[in-house]
Parts: sequence; C-alpha cells; structure tokens
Amino acid sequence: MANRNFIALRTIWIKECTRFLRIWVQTLVPPAITMSLYFIIFGNLIGSRIGQMGGYSYMEFIVPGLIMMSVITNSYANVSSSFFSAKFQRNVEEMLVAPVPHWVLICGFVGGGVARALLIGIIVTCVSMLFVDVRIHNFWVLAITLLLTATLFATAGLINAVYAKTFDDISLIPTFVLTPLTYLGGVFYSLSLLPDFWQMVSKANPIVYMVNGFRYGFLGTSDVSYLVSIGLLVGFNALLFAVAYTLIHRGVGIRS
Repeated sequence: MANRNFIALRTIWIKECTRFLRIWVQTLVPPAITMSLYFIIFGNLIGSRIGQMGGYSYMEFIVPGLIMMSVITNSYANVSSSFFSAKFQRNVEEMLVAPVPHWVLICGFVGGGVARALLIGIIVTCVSMLFVDVRIHNFWVLAITLLLTATLFATAGLINAVYAKTFDDISLIPTFVLTPLTYLGGVFYSLSLLPDFWQMVSKANPIVYMVNGFRYGFLGTSDVSYLVSIGLLVGFNALLFAVAYTLIHRGVGIRS
C-alpha cells in the first residue's frame, strides 16, 4: 500500500515538473527578467537615493522580499493553472477513481508547485548576486520559511482551482488579493517607517510574516519574530491542507 502511494505521488510530481520544465521559456525566464528590472529600477536607481534601510543598503534589504514575491506568485500560479487544466480536460477524474488516497493527489500537485517555486527562488537569488553580495545569516530559517511559504501558496492555488469555473477565475485572487498584499507586505520598506496604527494594520497581513521571516534568514533582522513567522506558516499550511483535502474528498467543483 505504501509503495503504491509513493509510486502514485512520484508519478504526479514528475508530471507536474515536466509540465513547467517543458515550457521553461514561459515559466522560468520571465520571473528572472522581471526581478532583474526590479533590481535595476528599485535597487540601483531608487536605492541609491534612499541609502540604507534597517541598517543595510536598500538593495540588500529588498533582495529577500523580491525572492519571496517570486516564490509566492509562481507557486500559486503553477498549481492553480495545472489543476484547473486537469479539471477542465477531465483528467482529474481519472486520478480520483484511482486506488490512491486523496492526500497523494494533493501532495503531487502541490509538490510540483513547490518545485517550480524553489527553482525560481534559486534563479532569482543568482540574479540578485549580479547586483549585491548575498549573505545568509541563518540557512535553516531561510530554507524552512521558503519551503513553508511555497507549500502554502501552492495549496492555496489548488483551492482556487477547485472553485474556479473558467480560466478567468484563477486570475482573480492573484490580481485582487495576492498582488496588493505582497506589495504591502514589507517587500520594499520596513514596518518601522510606518506610524504605530499602520504598523498594527500591516501585521494583519500574513505576507508580512513570510517576507520578514525570510529576511531574517538572509540579514538577521526582521520587523517581527521569525519564530512567530514559522509558527503562523505551519498553522496556515495545516489549515489549507485540511480545506483542500475536504474539498477533494467531497468532489467540490469536480463531480457534477
């Protein structure tokens, strides 16, 4: 039984990885180009005028946030588009009738999104090295935060795909929710610059904790405790996995 589940999980994961690697020009190159533009415009041009942020050069300060932004965007987009395509083409029904648990299906799709997010995170990190000396303060906090964040948004993308009825529906959340929360999540500024009231409001944004936990792994500085960041990520991951499992088990958006 365990061996059968492992084979099914590996098969789905390989299929998902092959899917985005086959069209790497569309899935891996654009984030590298986009982040390069961010580094040039915000880091070199604007950053030279800003000077320091939190005791570090502005370029060093925004690198963790830009990496995290690309990880969030791509982990979400990969699973939402892939699972919706499988649902639209009715391929997912074949997986549901297979003699494997639903958690295998979820982990396979989410694992593909995480793989793409981690690969893009590495690419963006390499790009950032062209502009600034990248230092790592705590590798384990860095790795755990990155993995948990990629898993969280990959699972969220799957939930979005479950409810989506058209291809337009999978772009609503990224456009109207993820993008505003990311830009207001401390990617380009420190919360200490904000008045007390807006600092409290900002701390209601979950992406603030992800960006700051990741920034702590790089720089050793953060607007919030990295332990709180990791704790929230673990809790959100458990919650979204439970939601995704319940939806798949009930066949929401899949079974007619």
